[in-house]
Amino acid sequence: MSEVYIFLADGFEEIEGLTVTDLLRRAGIDITMVSITGSKEITGAHNIKVIADELFDETDYNNASMLVLPGGMPGTTHLLEHKKLRELLLKHNSENKMIAAICAAPSVLGMHGILEDKKATCYPGFEDKLVGAVYTNEKVVKDKNVITSKGLGTAIDFAASIIEHYQGKAAADRIKSSIQYEY
Repeated sequence: MSEVYIFLADGFEEIEGLTVTDLLRRAGIDITMVSITGSKEITGAHNIKVIADELFDETDYNNASMLVLPGGMPGTTHLLEHKKLRELLLKHNSENKMIAAICAAPSVLGMHGILEDKKATCYPGFEDKLVGAVYTNEKVVKDKNVITSKGLGTAIDFAASIIEHYQGKAAADRIKSSIQYEY
């Protein structure tokens, strides 16, 4: 059973979703790609088709330790509008379980009240949607139970932060080194 679930909607930023999935799997962290569309086939923001592992309504989230939202447009809008995902995010947050979002997707957390009194970052132009957050311009921000990141160019750092949460800095550094990432 998976610990980490990443939610894909048509129009998601492919690099953000797939980098997280790939690097977590390289680290041996169980991550499941979940479609919120009702079809396992998802079309990304740049017309790249991806097959999700599971469908939202057919997935059991009882063992979820982290929920991840990739950005991209209109994928972020679809994530924001999905009522059952909203309920899951709010429940997860109320249980102080981990939530991570990158690019425009931290706006989903802000609009749902999950960022209240937490430091967060996002893609430039979405700062006003980080309702209740203390905005910071860092590449990746971890505060309490939330990890946020700025966008596609920070996807490796974002994934490494998730790996570090589960396995420590040495494991995250090992994965970054294995892919020749030296920044």
